[in-house]
Amino acid sequence: MESVYFDNAATTSIRPEVVETMVGVMRDIPGNPSSTHAYGRKAKSLVEQARKTIAKLLNVSAGELVFTSGGTEADNLIINSVVRDLGVRHIITSAIEHHAVVHIVEQLQKQYDVKVSHVRIKSCGSVDLEHLEELLQNSDQKTLVSLMHINNEIGNMLDLDAVCALCKQHEALFHSDMVQSVGHFHIDLQKTPVDFIAASAHKFHGPKGIGFAFIRKNSGLRPLIFGGGQERGSRAGTEAVHNVVGMEKALQISCEKMDVERAQIEDLKTYFIDQLQAEIPEANLNGTCSDLSKSTYTLINVCLPIPADKALMTLFQLDLKGIACSKGSACQSGSDQGSHVLNAFLSDADKQKPSVRFSFSHENTREEVDYTIEVLKQFIDK
Repeated sequence: MESVYFDNAATTSIRPEVVETMVGVMRDIPGNPSSTHAYGRKAKSLVEQARKTIAKLLNVSAGELVFTSGGTEADNLIINSVVRDLGVRHIITSAIEHHAVVHIVEQLQKQYDVKVSHVRIKSCGSVDLEHLEELLQNSDQKTLVSLMHINNEIGNMLDLDAVCALCKQHEALFHSDMVQSVGHFHIDLQKTPVDFIAASAHKFHGPKGIGFAFIRKNSGLRPLIFGGGQERGSRAGTEAVHNVVGMEKALQISCEKMDVERAQIEDLKTYFIDQLQAEIPEANLNGTCSDLSKSTYTLINVCLPIPADKALMTLFQLDLKGIACSKGSACQSGSDQGSHVLNAFLSDADKQKPSVRFSFSHENTREEVDYTIEVLKQFIDK
């Protein structure tokens, strides 16, 4: 087998229909959306139609969406602005958030002397909601809770409704990085009243370099990027019309095909786990990824029974065999540092072993799973 792509949590392929749509826009729509002539108005209408389409899919109003360069910018826009504009002086977050959240929180702690509290992480890698409630009860300052919906490394899912209820009870704002869930789960932001979310198109078979922030209306946030009046004054800069329309098309298709593709991917994930446990029984599944009721259906994270002297060669050996996967977050690829997520809850013994994330899409097959398990087994048995 020449190649196996099991790194869909890092980025997904662009659907052919999305490519066709984007090419049509790049070829036929030359106008700047801020121009008032017919060419500009046509480009502007495509941007605003995309905003309406995405808003309808999430059950929000179009004015609550701000297009960004992706999830990282959306997280930064939201968290920075709630501190600067809304008087938040206490941020409750966790040690297993994406670095887009971890690093902006660290920066705000230095810049604004914001108090930062970390929710305890259970031995399974999940957030301790009882501790979250305790932190909220003891907070005497305006508070933002920032917890991701689906962890990008281990796949653990947060109970959004429970966190929303706690935040409402204690009058705290709630931001959730939903980069791994938008386009993969049916999301209704009226039923689940999160205040702010971040999303990125390249996680649901759309283009790279485009995403959005959901900012619930009347929040009072001001922009981080100044210049023109684009995005209704929320984010300056000429809109990438082809990317915006590509994201719209990708999310439409993902939502339309979600149930069918989810069943297919769930079956593949279950098959991978079954084969792994049969062929490499010493391997451990990190977090709750073996439980479909507590984790996303799109990935697993495996701690492999490989000694420390061979651990660093694991991904290299898989790559040599044409298998693309990840040590952790792709945003850390090439780094010698261990995963901050796994370090938060793994035992000292398991931290010495290589942990690998395999993440799936509708394009993957059982034959690819069989090949990957065989390659892993050969490497372990060397």
